[in-house]
Amino acid sequence: MKVILTEKITRLGNIGDTVEVKTGYARNFLLPNNKALRWSRENVALFEAQKAELQARHEAAKKNAESKVDAVKNAKMYMIRQAGDTGQLYGSVSSRDIARTLKEIANVDVSSAQVMLGAPIKSIGAFDTKIALHPDVIVPIKVYVARTNDEIEALVAGKVLTFGTKKVEEETEEEPKEEAKAEATEAAAETAEEIAPVAE
Repeated sequence: MKVILTEKITRLGNIGDTVEVKTGYARNFLLPNNKALRWSRENVALFEAQKAELQARHEAAKKNAESKVDAVKNAKMYMIRQAGDTGQLYGSVSSRDIARTLKEIANVDVSSAQVMLGAPIKSIGAFDTKIALHPDVIVPIKVYVARTNDEIEALVAGKVLTFGTKKVEEETEEEPKEEAKAEATEAAAETAEEIAPVAE
């Protein structure tokens, strides 16, 4: 479907761009959320009449997002979860969990779609992700997931947690370097955003 964007959509286009998108994406997301107009000569004229107002709204939203950057950057994203001896979580940490935690500790409201996590976190470790406060304001954050506060502190200090018969505190320099260690996975979640599928 051909639409005219009424706000900037990451990886899709800027205000005023005419783009082709999937019909379902237009009908279920863009049009009902007033992020686009169905393309027609009448709507092109309507957009031109509203262009200045739409751009002013965009700039106001951007400034509002920029005012929250420090709160997001300083948020301590520590999540205590149950996990097995191998470091695998019983369950997972999702974008929704991260959005909820950000609200609780930093009082910043974001939707799960604004959390650029990609796949859910399924193991203990420190994970990089980003929060899209606005298409022009993307904030990198680190999420720490562990079973205890002590494990969180170790991850924050940059230690690699090991699982199985030995714990981090018990390791010595004399241990064979070849000894296999279960990793605390560090997944760089820089995948396509849920909020902006690539147009077809």
